Amino acid sequence: MRDWLGDRVLIALTALAALGTVVVMALIIYRVLHGAHLAFSSFGLGFVTGTTWDTVHNQFGAGTLLYGTAVTSAIALLIGGPFAIAIALFLSELAPAGVRGVVGALVEMLAAVPSVVLGLWGILVLGPFFANHLEPWLHSWFGFIPIFSGDPSSSGILIAGAILAIMVVPIIASICRELFVSVPQDQQDAALALGATRWEMTRGVILSSSRPGILAALILGLGRALGEAIAVAQVVGAATKINRSLFLPGDTLAARIAEQFQGAVTKLQISSLFYLAAILLVIGLGTNLIALAIVRRFESQRAGV
Repeated sequence: MRDWLGDRVLIALTALAALGTVVVMALIIYRVLHGAHLAFSSFGLGFVTGTTWDTVHNQFGAGTLLYGTAVTSAIALLIGGPFAIAIALFLSELAPAGVRGVVGALVEMLAAVPSVVLGLWGILVLGPFFANHLEPWLHSWFGFIPIFSGDPSSSGILIAGAILAIMVVPIIASICRELFVSVPQDQQDAALALGATRWEMTRGVILSSSRPGILAALILGLGRALGEAIAVAQVVGAATKINRSLFLPGDTLAARIAEQFQGAVTKLQISSLFYLAAILLVIGLGTNLIALAIVRRFESQRAGV
């Protein structure tokens, strides 16, 4: 009787927890869509491509912010992705046991650093370094490319992308490390026994068999970069137009919401910010669903289904 009652209580509690997650997600979606109703009725789908954000004349569009979100997230993956994969390979295959524990803990602790602290570090350290050293060097060598033209600045899209790269590294590195560790040791030993070098074994066995999982990890990192607000708002510059140069200020969907929601003065402006949140929610859910589908397909292939 006691076992029967315990089973029923366990089922009820876990079912309620699962249902609670669904209810919370549904309430978030409802509140965001309800808040965006006025802006959607005023601007329609044209809001997505509109590039004007004028609080004085109540003209709003998300085009500039979508551009900034896409570019900063792409920079984050281009910089952080290879670093994270390299860290995961070092920790899983090359590092001595003592070093592995220390470095692994430090990488995981990086995920615990508050985003506002990273933003302050970007303002005080990374921004001046980029403005005085990296951006002048990029301009001198690659200034003929539009994205590296313009005057160096201590705030802008490039710096925001670099901050996001730091934030996505722990996520991607942790997932990739688990993927690399799960590769059967027999396959690695067989490749080495056949005369493959360590690099050839890593490329042909570890990276090849983990490729779908690596892609899923990158997409999850992308989701993290897309939704970051505070750190980006501190360094991106809050521009209201699309600038071709990465040195110049920009803005993102999440950063604009963080910057203006508390100070919004009209109902249409507030609704437009909710519209931005709705776009961000769709993008975030989409990236996570894609990553989940890739992981499930990868698991099915490994299981031979």
